[in-house]
Amino acid sequence: MAELQVLRDGGVMGESPRWHDGRLWFCDWGLGELRTVEVDGSTTVVEGLTSVPWSIDWLPDGRMLVVPRGEQRLLRQEPDGTLVEHGDLAGISPYGWNELVVDGRGNAYVNGIGYDMLGGAPPAPGQVALVTPDGTVTPVADDVHFPNGMAVTADNGTLIVAESHAQRLTAFTIGSDGSLSDRRVWADLGDGAPDGICTDAEGAVWYADVPNRHCRRVADGGEVLQTVTVDRGCFSCALGGPAGTTLFIVAAEWRGAATFDPSVRTGQVLSLEVDVPAAGWP
Repeated sequence: MAELQVLRDGGVMGESPRWHDGRLWFCDWGLGELRTVEVDGSTTVVEGLTSVPWSIDWLPDGRMLVVPRGEQRLLRQEPDGTLVEHGDLAGISPYGWNELVVDGRGNAYVNGIGYDMLGGAPPAPGQVALVTPDGTVTPVADDVHFPNGMAVTADNGTLIVAESHAQRLTAFTIGSDGSLSDRRVWADLGDGAPDGICTDAEGAVWYADVPNRHCRRVADGGEVLQTVTVDRGCFSCALGGPAGTTLFIVAAEWRGAATFDPSVRTGQVLSLEVDVPAAGWP
């Protein structure tokens, strides 16, 4: 069996890993940086971002979208490097937004947890918004319990959302206009707390789990297919690499938002070779 490798050490808190343009990209929330990591472990800070990147993904034409921390908008980076507003999210939620996934048609799905967690507010249901390629913003799902990672299946037909506080993966059928319907439980995870997710060519989902310190591969219906145990919380995961069979994990020690200290550098980027390659988005 392949061994888990440490690609990068000394980060704070990685999120939103994405394999793009031959390398891994991820947001380090603690450092306020977007970084790239080569397969040999060398890293580069992506310059030119005026806001702290919370989540990233790419439009089919190669332009990057950015969810900025604490803001009610979705940004787009133009070919000359400038950032412009791609969608105004202020009318949906007064809070910042969390995760992002862009499907193969250029529709962007953004979710928000629905309350001020860092400010100590009690948990409340969150939502998912659709931002179409022309910048139109539409609420498409509500009553999601701490939405985290999202993924779209390879046929552009299903959006899967990790509901961390409901211990489940929830699926929606995607309409031709990007709307969501047919909400259903894709996998009941028992005591699992899914964070970032990705999909593979057999239709399974990998999900990262902070309190249980693992990444787990599950089938539609919840059957556990594989578990990768880590010595710290797993915040997100992505499939990539030259053959699409490298599982990248961003992990860090986590003791809760109240005690979060960005000077503590326990963040890592880990990698592991798996059998089934990536499929779908991100």
